[in-house]
Amino acid sequence: MTHLPRVVIAAPASGHGKTTVATGLMAALRQRGLAVSGHKVGPDYIDPGYHALATGRPGRNLDPQLVGEERLVPLLRGGARGADVAVVEGVMGLYDGAIGGQGYASTAHVARVIGAPVVLVVDISHASRSIAAVVHGMATFDPAIRISGVVLNKSGSERHAGEVRDALQDTGIPVLGVLGRDDGIVAPGRHLGLVPAVEQHGAAQVIERLAAQVAERIDLDHVLEIASSASALDGEPWDAGREVEPVLGSPVIAVAGGRAFSFRYAETDELLRAAGCVTVEFDPLQDDDLPARTQGIYLGGGFPEAHASGLAANGRMLDALRRAIAAGTPTVAECAGLLYLCRSLDGTPMVGAIPAEARMAPRLTLSYRTAIAPADHLLGLAGSRLAGHEFHRTTVSPVAGDAPAWLLDGRPEGYSMDPAGVGRETLHASYLHTHWAGHPAAAQRFAASAAAAVPTSPTVHAASLPEAGKRRGLHDRPGAGLEFHGDQELGPGLIDFAVNVQQAPRPAWLDAALERSLAATSYPDAAQARDALAARHLRPVEQVLPTAGAAEAFTLIARARAWQRPVVIHPQFTEPDRALAAAGLTPEHVVLGPDFELDPVRVPTAADLVIVGNPTNPTGVLHPAATLRALVRPGRVVVVDEAFIDAVPGERESLAAQQISGLLVLRSLTKTWSIPGVRAGYIVGDPEIVADCVRQQPPWSVSAPALAALAACTSPEARAEAERRAVEIDTSRTVLERGLRDLGVRVVPGSAAPFVLAQVGSGVREALRDKGFAVRRGDTFPGLDPAWARIAVRDSATTRRLLHALAEVHAEGLAVTG
Repeated sequence: MTHLPRVVIAAPASGHGKTTVATGLMAALRQRGLAVSGHKVGPDYIDPGYHALATGRPGRNLDPQLVGEERLVPLLRGGARGADVAVVEGVMGLYDGAIGGQGYASTAHVARVIGAPVVLVVDISHASRSIAAVVHGMATFDPAIRISGVVLNKSGSERHAGEVRDALQDTGIPVLGVLGRDDGIVAPGRHLGLVPAVEQHGAAQVIERLAAQVAERIDLDHVLEIASSASALDGEPWDAGREVEPVLGSPVIAVAGGRAFSFRYAETDELLRAAGCVTVEFDPLQDDDLPARTQGIYLGGGFPEAHASGLAANGRMLDALRRAIAAGTPTVAECAGLLYLCRSLDGTPMVGAIPAEARMAPRLTLSYRTAIAPADHLLGLAGSRLAGHEFHRTTVSPVAGDAPAWLLDGRPEGYSMDPAGVGRETLHASYLHTHWAGHPAAAQRFAASAAAAVPTSPTVHAASLPEAGKRRGLHDRPGAGLEFHGDQELGPGLIDFAVNVQQAPRPAWLDAALERSLAATSYPDAAQARDALAARHLRPVEQVLPTAGAAEAFTLIARARAWQRPVVIHPQFTEPDRALAAAGLTPEHVVLGPDFELDPVRVPTAADLVIVGNPTNPTGVLHPAATLRALVRPGRVVVVDEAFIDAVPGERESLAAQQISGLLVLRSLTKTWSIPGVRAGYIVGDPEIVADCVRQQPPWSVSAPALAALAACTSPEARAEAERRAVEIDTSRTVLERGLRDLGVRVVPGSAAPFVLAQVGSGVREALRDKGFAVRRGDTFPGLDPAWARIAVRDSATTRRLLHALAEVHAEGLAVTG
């Protein structure tokens, strides 16, 4: 028996604000320092995305229709492992379930099975005393359901809320809080409901604001008291490892993610990994190719209709999928995946692996379905039966192929195909969403098919070759990739806009400290520098570690622990990839979209190491501290590379002063202090992880000059000088940005770094080189192509010389693609 504090958030009907209150409660309780597990009654994917953002843990579903009533408690316990409290958001009205099922799969049904008290959210915007009658009816309709509190939502005024409170007194059910009308915390909707968190710009900030409002207006102590009143739970937690057997060979499963493919159950990945697979997320909107050595493809749900033009524009990914599927790579496509694999979607060309056309439909299809496999296929044997659901406002014609994927309530639907002619179906595409926790045999069968498949090879694209430079006879370096560095752009007579080191002279006090360090005759002693850094960040000394620049810091982190699923967020400094590769690891890449904004939901939930820059090299984007904090979760280490934060006035959004378990911050002195030859940097953060890095660091790896610089640059004089330089960079960067935009060049907005990322056009970098200017190529950063260049901030006079040269390039006819 296990005691798990838990509460169900329900409502009399849809639209009363369950998601607002449930998500706000999750976030507010997390801000109190509690580990919160978020759950959703029913098949919905969208609300769990917001839950994940609020809790820092995967959002999970509890749906007896899809997984069976007997799995509800195990899935709750499995999903809430290590949590202090579970918050379960209901579906529709409290007693509304599957049509014709007498309340089966309703919020009340799930609350009864998991033995959880209910908090009722009621929209009072169009009533007052009548609300008490509604609550009384909800509370007495089923004596097995315990409504322990009410939250009044969308109150018009204190007087209005007071009238409702007075009327509720006779019910004996306490009012836990009142929320007023506030459209600013309502997530936008579209044809299938809320916009997913992964697509919502600023979702993290919305949730942070909502958490503050909930903490202010709802009695969290009373909510926790209600949650703690839940009875003990019996039965073992759900464990994917008990449901499937590992296959041989660790096949790589490419799992679609990103803005267009944001729907899948957390247990899908967990089952595939338990079956011996390596799941690697890719973004069909951004990535050029499938993950290396892919042996299986999973295309889940999402909104491809909202991103059709972007999907169509990524011809490289369309081609990679087309080739892989034609070669017989086992592929499962659910709903959005089905649309993506059709020939077209509302007339926009798609992958074309399925001989069908998809279009928007006038009506929504939303229903549970009973599915039977008409023949042996990727997910089941002939005659096997499972439960699923449909949720779409599109139609596919023809609705089924010669060999359908399923018989849904007796009618053929979807496609089960053998595109490679291997004698067995390797492509399974259907509108049906399935929850594999209820049908683990589907995961087992797919994993076995992937293990038997031939791994894909990288797709070679003619467009990726540096033809522009070759045609013009311009300088280029073949084979440049993650190992490329800005110094390689330099050459005799070139004006340097490629390297991020500031060109201002070093302060006299820094030169003096460096000179004194060279006079020492003993081995380097890091104690003084470590003490100075600890004092600089108001931390114990065990929370800081001097390193030989950021490069050594990444190497120490890569070797500190036996990472299982490291992730690097790109575009980003490529040294983390090199360090992880040297440690024998292959990191996954989360490549940000065109705005380069970070959404924590895009990071795989199972990632145990996440590396991100702030401000990021090469984009210059400064991510909000709240967004970075949302990456932190139990069992994960988050590394924030703040190599350029000292170029940001006030070091805003820095996390170096925040003591957060699982967080490391890296700093470097190279750029601001113009000492690239003195490798000086440090790690600050979680003492347990810092200690792991200390064990990996060789003796005397940090030189005496680097230690002297670290100590000198922590002084009040140094900090004042760094702030002055940061303000100068701000001013000089404005000159560069305005000049580029005046020339019609797209510049990534809001750079907070001593450089900007500009879409100058393919071949322009080489042409500028011919005119005596070196800028940093962009295509060696994952997610960027040859049209991009990173341009360092220089003084205004030197910047104008570059802009003049760029104007000449334009006049000579080399087009700008920005």
